[in-house]
Amino acid sequence: MKLKKQVTVCGAAIFCVAVFSLYLMLDRVQHDPARHQSGGNFPRSQISVLQNRIEQLEQLLEENHEIISHIKDSVLELTAHAEGQPALPPHTPNVSWVLPPESRPSFLSVSPQDCQFALGGKGQSPDLQMLAIYSLLPFDNQDGGVWKQGFDITYEPNEWDTEPLQVFVVPHSHNDPGWIKTFDKYYYDQTQHILNSMVLKMQEDPRRRFIWSEISFFSKWWDNISAQKRAAVRRLVGNGQLEMVTGGWVMPDEANSHYFAMIDQLIEGHQWLEKNIGVTPRSGWAVDPFGHSSTMPYLLKRSNLTGMLIQRVHYAIKKHFAATQNLEFMWRQTWDPDASTDIFCHMMPFYSYDVPHTCGPDPKICCQFDFKRLPGGRINCPWKVPPRAITDSNVAERAQLLLDQYRKKSKLYRSKVLLVPLGDDFRYDKPQEWDAQFLNYQRLFDFLNSQPNLHVQVQFGTLSDYFDALYKRLGIVPGMKPPGFPVLSGDFFSYADREDHYWTGYYTSRPFYKSLDRVLEAHLRGAEILFSLALAHARRAGADGKYPLSDYALLSNARRNLGLFQHHDAITGTAKEAVAVDYGVRLLHSLTNLKRVIINAAHYLVLGNKETYHHDPAAPFLGMDDTRPGQDSLPEKTVVKLDTSPRFLVVFNPLEQERLSVVPVLVDSPHVQVLSEEGQPLPVQLSAHWGSATDMVPDVYQVSVLARLPALGLRVLQLHRSLDGRPVASTRLYLHGRDVSVRRQEPVPLHVFPATTDDFCLENQHLRACFSGSSGLLQSVRRAGEEREQRVSSEFLVYGTRTSKDKSGAYLFLPDGEAKPYAPKEPPVVRVTEGPLFSEVASYYQHVQTVMRLYNVPGVEGLSLDVSCVVDIRDHVNKELALRFTTDIESDDAFFTDLNGFQIQPRRYQRKLPLQANFYPMPAMAYIQDTQSRLTLHTAQALGVSSLGSGQLEVILDRRLMQDDNRGLGQGLKDNKRTCNRFRLLLERRTTASKQVQDGHPISFPSLLSHITSMHLNAEALVMPVAQEKPVPPALRSFAPLSNTLPCDFHILNLRTLQAEVSCAGGSGTPGSVPSPAPHTPAPQQDDSLPSAEAALILHRKGFDCSLEAKNLGFNCTTSQGKLALGSLFRGLELGSLQPTSLTLMYPLSMASNSTNIHLDPMEISTFRIRLG
Repeated sequence: MKLKKQVTVCGAAIFCVAVFSLYLMLDRVQHDPARHQSGGNFPRSQISVLQNRIEQLEQLLEENHEIISHIKDSVLELTAHAEGQPALPPHTPNVSWVLPPESRPSFLSVSPQDCQFALGGKGQSPDLQMLAIYSLLPFDNQDGGVWKQGFDITYEPNEWDTEPLQVFVVPHSHNDPGWIKTFDKYYYDQTQHILNSMVLKMQEDPRRRFIWSEISFFSKWWDNISAQKRAAVRRLVGNGQLEMVTGGWVMPDEANSHYFAMIDQLIEGHQWLEKNIGVTPRSGWAVDPFGHSSTMPYLLKRSNLTGMLIQRVHYAIKKHFAATQNLEFMWRQTWDPDASTDIFCHMMPFYSYDVPHTCGPDPKICCQFDFKRLPGGRINCPWKVPPRAITDSNVAERAQLLLDQYRKKSKLYRSKVLLVPLGDDFRYDKPQEWDAQFLNYQRLFDFLNSQPNLHVQVQFGTLSDYFDALYKRLGIVPGMKPPGFPVLSGDFFSYADREDHYWTGYYTSRPFYKSLDRVLEAHLRGAEILFSLALAHARRAGADGKYPLSDYALLSNARRNLGLFQHHDAITGTAKEAVAVDYGVRLLHSLTNLKRVIINAAHYLVLGNKETYHHDPAAPFLGMDDTRPGQDSLPEKTVVKLDTSPRFLVVFNPLEQERLSVVPVLVDSPHVQVLSEEGQPLPVQLSAHWGSATDMVPDVYQVSVLARLPALGLRVLQLHRSLDGRPVASTRLYLHGRDVSVRRQEPVPLHVFPATTDDFCLENQHLRACFSGSSGLLQSVRRAGEEREQRVSSEFLVYGTRTSKDKSGAYLFLPDGEAKPYAPKEPPVVRVTEGPLFSEVASYYQHVQTVMRLYNVPGVEGLSLDVSCVVDIRDHVNKELALRFTTDIESDDAFFTDLNGFQIQPRRYQRKLPLQANFYPMPAMAYIQDTQSRLTLHTAQALGVSSLGSGQLEVILDRRLMQDDNRGLGQGLKDNKRTCNRFRLLLERRTTASKQVQDGHPISFPSLLSHITSMHLNAEALVMPVAQEKPVPPALRSFAPLSNTLPCDFHILNLRTLQAEVSCAGGSGTPGSVPSPAPHTPAPQQDDSLPSAEAALILHRKGFDCSLEAKNLGFNCTTSQGKLALGSLFRGLELGSLQPTSLTLMYPLSMASNSTNIHLDPMEISTFRIRLG
């Protein structure tokens, strides 16, 4: 009877909603001024107006129909739930568990306009599309003569008679913040001397120029120099002699780095420059990253840079672009409909950024103009012709030789302005080298410029001097598209510098640190947001005097350590072993500090009575969720000791969406009950804590609790000792004939089977996954409501390396052919655990333990398969371990990988290229698809990925290599650690889909579910136990900072409290006044360790594909066509000010109005300077 009533009420509600919506629509159509034609008072013909109205009405009806159908689904869900489910999860015949369904319905409400974006096709097609160029090029590597990878360049001597050649020679020194030596050792041995000599030598002649890019080094030097020297630096910057290029903390790797960290290190560098020197970088300089991502031009453009330079690009692409004069282009994002992301990019044409490969095509000649190599020095020219000092007697002949190279190089570009870099790694570290280069070159320049018949003007320049002269020649302002230059879209992976030497090994090298990087990143984001919120609430309550502001210094230090690790020899895994340890120590140090920042902020925010807040660094209020004994250890979870009085837990959800999650906690007793803060019992599952394949850790149990966590919030839970029965997971252990002892403990049921077994399946309400009985590995997946099992089988494979002289190393992947199946000495121990909240299969092999877990939870957690692999290949010799998924998806040769967790780049398996050329970076995800299905592998750490056959997806888990690969490192990869790689496997049904992406306009996006799955994997909930106190702990309240739900295509990338200003004489700079101080007046001195009242709110609106089925998401997901009301977003806080700025806060952007409502286009990342209080 009750049920009928509910259905009747819901039906009536739907009817009312429908009628009311129609009424509102008609009302909107009549009154919405925006829908009238702009212009005249009365349209020319009323028919067109009627037609418009009918179309609008149709569209609105369609929207209304969608909403109604969602409500209907929700009602059906409710009805199903109302049918009297028992309170405890019942057992079903197939040994899986069913959970009491959530009482709240969930729905997806995406407006049709928001689905248009992923269909693309709005913008013009670019002239150069990298995917199409790859299909076009032969990659035949023909000998090009003196320019080995190119061709002979010829010119007519009179080509410059009407328009002279203008040459800018740009002195630079490439300083790696760690590679062969640690960051500090490089600084003390070389970098400080380079910068000290720079100040001295640049002042000797105003015509001299120099560029610098790594702010990590520059800021360390700045802290150690006198006020007098600082003033000299500001003068050199002010008069254009010294240019800061890119201005990031480092020159980041572009393959493995995640966009959060790329942006963070850019902000760190730009903020430092603005505060200390009062300068804003204009041009990007990236000569050493091993391949280039299209995320970088987007970030630089959003930071208001107008030009950029890249160098390490596949030699065949360089040759093709040189032959077609396409080395300079406007780089545009694939999704960009209106050219708003275009940035001018210069690609260097030759093999390297050193002097022999930058003056022109012939390295034998260019080397003679590297005056550090003059006879008697420590380095010489490998081409056996040394440089000669320039004298009056030889200047004419030497200048003519150099000019010939300049002219040849200039033939590869469209303009008569030429860029010639002059430098190399850690150059200019001695005054003698400054003299040798600058004096000899000045003599050459003076001679060339004095000969009008040569039609050339040569000078030292900065990177922006070159770009400015180029724009001037072309008659445009910086940022505009130069007439006649091509537009390019796509990226420049994977990179090969010669032969078949593809730099695809570093996508996986040292995966332990690639994983630690992402753990630190997630903690940094969480700590930034919680610190900003706690500080704002404390200030509002007038309690900021009691709050530990010193935590800001810990945040600042963590930003810098994470930034440092984005360097292209750090996260890449291509530094010396001792340097990798140095990075590891820094990462771990910051991770520990960030846990402290999070604990202090959470402590303040959950106190019921904030008056009682007392910060005691010696006795923190909350404990940490886990600890790491050393920089190369995996984390060890904290065990919560139960007592007669309840223990409290504070659980932090770093996502901007509410989430329903299974939260694991280790306890010392099986007699445990978990209650909400209101005292309601929560669903739990008790299972053993395993120390190895067959050993339960004595007196430690895992209790997993199902909890709904508020967005960006803190949930308080209580643990009680209780003798009531808990739902205990049952475990089956298959030993496959291995003679191993089994350690059990009560009350966890364990059934041991000595022999092999049949295949078996696990299922929840969304998925059924079947596994091989003998290997424990996945065989197939079936989605609920579908007849067909989809083949998704997993296997481990091993790649060897070549027997020839060139072998795989830290950079290069040079396999000895296709992978062979991994063949361990003994069969695996397989452990199958089934319980009410999750079931899992653990397979223990000699070198890898893999766990595949299925959460029995409504919503996101239950829609994908959780996969983790603990890998230990320390006894391997020249082997790489891969995990391959094979499916019956008809993906042909197409697959998709992400760039920096920011965007998706379609890929194509190229049969004409060697196997190693077909691997790509996978920082966050890769997928394959056909017309029916899409299979996405989500990852919590950057690794190399490929699809070597139709329906396949494979990832390299770790590599152990015994030799150097001749790229300067001088070591193999022998410092492997026990590493945990974490993934999510998501199988989605495509509802409306063309089979593949077209070559001409390759563009693809994840679904909303896929985006959110990735966030769940990368931002785990943090569980902090309240420290055991004998007195009763103070009243704690859950903290939910957001007053309304964020649209589910919006991501809060960061809420980063800005540094306080401490003014000094001559400094101008009230907060918010953005014109930089003139370089000769010192900028306000900073107190690095204090926070200001302002924060940077960085938002990203994700692009998503609506063609994948979205059911049972478990949360209310709505989109808003990019609109967001910031004024009322944070509960209990007022938005004191809101200023849109460029990405790194250097430039204020105009506000549409005084309103706090903002709008973001899909894929857009926007920064706002805000004041909360």
